[in-house]
Amino acid sequence: MQKQKRPQEDIEQPKQKSISDFFGKKASAKKADDDQLKQVPDSFYEKDVVTLAQDLLGKLIVHKTKDGIIACRIVETEAYKAPEDKACHAYKNKKTEKTSSFWLPGGHVYMFTIYNNTWCFNVVAATAEEPEAVLVRAVEPIKGLHLIHRNRSSLKSNKTEDLVNGPGKLTLAMGITKERNGFDMRGEGKDLFIAESPENLKKFEIIASKRINIDYAEEWIDKYWRFTIKDNKFVSVPLQF
Repeated sequence: MQKQKRPQEDIEQPKQKSISDFFGKKASAKKADDDQLKQVPDSFYEKDVVTLAQDLLGKLIVHKTKDGIIACRIVETEAYKAPEDKACHAYKNKKTEKTSSFWLPGGHVYMFTIYNNTWCFNVVAATAEEPEAVLVRAVEPIKGLHLIHRNRSSLKSNKTEDLVNGPGKLTLAMGITKERNGFDMRGEGKDLFIAESPENLKKFEIIASKRINIDYAEEWIDKYWRFTIKDNKFVSVPLQF
């Protein structure tokens, strides 16, 4: 894939708003849940991983916790595709207990651990016969910021973006744990799911660049399979071209 800028509807980046602006200052909790947190259809996940990685941008990860709802806008993703992708955990269709979630239908969760025993959230793509998944690398808080701050209370930084601008950071902030590995986000009544973009946040431009931290992947290093919302301050690290 070549370096590209993919427009999504209009390419104008919306101005940053306060948390309350996203859902309306007078909106009731029920209205926010019912109207603003509209779950994507099951068919949304039934596509190749590179397309899904782009389509997930702007969508919301919603986690309904016992203390309230946390919703974060996806601003950075990476695509991983077995069997050929040498950066993919399921390279050569290597199926183990740890990677078995790759072989679930699109819409399931794949979790894997990195340094310091933190976990990364991935969305399985396509079908159970196609081991592909999208790593969510960074998000932007939309709802439940007080819960995010509580979950990251040990962090010394005062910058909101530092709470969630990395794959391990966002799972800590949102309270998404390793037990979610293999979780099905499809269907009604789920406490963890992907929701549609808020109406006032649907206009943005997508930038494609190289994935990061995959020096072992040989020629697959050069794939432009990392996707970010242009000029979003919550993106994790500088783009690589």
